[in-house]
Amino acid sequence: MSSVDSSGDGGKWLDAHYDPVAGLYTFSSCIDLADLSGDRESRLVVGDLGTGSSGMKLKVYRGTALISENSLLDLPAGLVAFFMDLHEPRIPAVAVASGPCIYVYKNLRPYFKFTLPSLDINPLEQDVWQQVREGQIDPVMLKEMLESIRKKADIPLSIRSLKFLSLESDEVDEFVQLYKQQPIRRQTVITCIGTLKKSTADEDGISCLVIGTENSDVFVLDPEAFTILCKMSLPAVPTMMDVTGQFDVEFRITVACRNGSIYILRRESEKPKYCIELSSHPVGLARVGKNMVVGLILLDSFFSVSGKKLWKIILPAPVTTMAAMDLPTRGLQAVLVGLANCQVQLYRDKNLLSTIKTPDTITSICFGRYGREDGTLVMTTKGGGLMVKILKRTAMFDDMDSTPGPPLAQSVRLNVPKKTKLYVDQTLRERENGLAMHRAFHMDLSRMRLAAARAYVKALESSLTPMSSSLSEPLKMNAVVQGLGPSFKLTLNVQNTASCRPIMNLAINFLYDDNLYRIRNPYMKIPLLVPGLIYPFETFVECTSDKGISDLIKVFVLHEEKSSPLLTAHINMPVSEGLVLS
Repeated sequence: MSSVDSSGDGGKWLDAHYDPVAGLYTFSSCIDLADLSGDRESRLVVGDLGTGSSGMKLKVYRGTALISENSLLDLPAGLVAFFMDLHEPRIPAVAVASGPCIYVYKNLRPYFKFTLPSLDINPLEQDVWQQVREGQIDPVMLKEMLESIRKKADIPLSIRSLKFLSLESDEVDEFVQLYKQQPIRRQTVITCIGTLKKSTADEDGISCLVIGTENSDVFVLDPEAFTILCKMSLPAVPTMMDVTGQFDVEFRITVACRNGSIYILRRESEKPKYCIELSSHPVGLARVGKNMVVGLILLDSFFSVSGKKLWKIILPAPVTTMAAMDLPTRGLQAVLVGLANCQVQLYRDKNLLSTIKTPDTITSICFGRYGREDGTLVMTTKGGGLMVKILKRTAMFDDMDSTPGPPLAQSVRLNVPKKTKLYVDQTLRERENGLAMHRAFHMDLSRMRLAAARAYVKALESSLTPMSSSLSEPLKMNAVVQGLGPSFKLTLNVQNTASCRPIMNLAINFLYDDNLYRIRNPYMKIPLLVPGLIYPFETFVECTSDKGISDLIKVFVLHEEKSSPLLTAHINMPVSEGLVLS
């Protein structure tokens, strides 16, 4: 084990393991994490491509050690761990898609083999090979007839005929003698594989296998009998898929195809419901929440479930692989993107959260529980290396918008409610009577402004505001009432708001109901007021009524030489709780 310099990730990841000579050559579709022994300790399951023509193996790692190895007959196209029964202990099986077959392993041993059904054979092709078997035509004539059939027939030729057409002249006789007595078969191969919950969304619920084939078909297989439950057709060959929902309730299969488009299949629909045409071929597909992230050659695109494009990011290097990062304990849903410049970038929406620098180009990514650690990132490199990183428990991810432009808040989608019938009717009424409504609105607005202006002028003329409108005596006053009753302390804070001129010859007078209140000092003279200072004036108010009611007390600030008050304050007195309790 050796450590790797992970500068650039902000210290969020721990380097758990790096083996540059592990000899693992695989992709993200052929790697998974699963508890294969029922001891709550997850293992790493890898479908190794070997040299491409030999050495294909199913490898299982526990920690840093290789604990199991099974040979595969063909290149693995995908690998998933799924629960196929309700037996205890709850141990998942591993399904490996290889060629036209699915190999199911349970307890790290071969358990079942499922083979795709054979395809229909072109009757003209069958007749031609029958004539060869009976010696009616020679290999030269056979080649000419097969070429003619391939150009005109609706049903494609079998692998045997296509192989025969690709041979040189000196090899055709031997090929015909070798295969002419064998029956013709046309077999497709599996291109991608996924899992679909059967009836419940539980983590250990029974799951169906979903496979895509070279014949542009999608099959849903029963997990117990391995029979075909559902068959759907696509316009092109599927290469990647993402599955969500339950088969017995409602499900959605998002498929990226070889023609550069994404199709969405739903329950009780034999053909795609939506189609998303991409600007280039997809190299990665990951689901984040209810939305899909599609990795193209040089950018990431984010789509909603209905196929609407939400945003895109231009990346610094071509995308090599992608995987979703779901950490429920921290409420984090993001996507990991492997780039050709030896970097792995972590994005939440279109915001870059972290960048991991690697010693080699990453070919596969898998995030989940490995061993007993929930936040584990497993990666394989182009040179066959194995890298394991663990997310620190203290790691904090802050949104960093790496692209210049508008602020992040501008990209937040508003939760706009659906249009109701009342809204539609109101919109139609506004269109028909727009001019009259506009005039009525401006008339009401003008009336409101006039009423506000009249009230303001009246308040200024009668000094009904707590701030003086006089330029010679600019004053401000506020009142504070303290106590529960029947005796209250009333404090008046008076301030001269002039810049440099003092004010004198002022007094305070109270207007109140004699039957309810009695004030100790109903008339107080105010000394000279220095600008800027707040002068408190205190007096005591006694409630003389036992009926539990309250009233207003009006406070006037007067000038000895003027008949109207400079300012007025209305004090809402509280109910005397002392009299109520007594």
